[in-house]
Amino acid sequence: MQATATPTPNPPVCTPRLLKSLRAVAVFEAVKGVLVLAVGCGLLGLLHKDAHSIAEEFISSINLDPAGKYPKIFIDLTDNITDGRLIFFAGLAVVYTMFRFVEAYGLWKERAWAEWLALVSGSIYLPIEVYELYTEFSWGMVLALLANIGVVGLVAYALFRKRVPLNNGFPP
Repeated sequence: MQATATPTPNPPVCTPRLLKSLRAVAVFEAVKGVLVLAVGCGLLGLLHKDAHSIAEEFISSINLDPAGKYPKIFIDLTDNITDGRLIFFAGLAVVYTMFRFVEAYGLWKERAWAEWLALVSGSIYLPIEVYELYTEFSWGMVLALLANIGVVGLVAYALFRKRVPLNNGFPP
């Protein structure tokens, strides 16, 4: 009797390490969605209130100079706030949150469409982040840019692995 060789199945496309990394990105995207949703709810809490005086109180409560660059921008933005604009921006926050939750779900479940979505949505920010870093350097912007490059690179690698699965470290 002749022994027949059993065909070896293709190795999994996502290694456990890559899967953990994709799931970490999924959690990150979900957290971003939760934070934006919280901001949207906060905006709804400003309905029928004097946003300018609330902004001034907030700035002074955290011991910032109201005449400083960013506190002044924040306070000036509240001068033109209307209830309609608050509702509009709260609605945008809900849409953004839904987008991030759908992306997070797809990444968690290893869906290629979610990986493409993450790749495109992350890549859109790269030129903006480089420009912002060029116009005004800050270590926070460097960190954001590096994190975004890491996410885009990871998702691109995951998509590449699905397109060209590796067999024992070598392409077929």
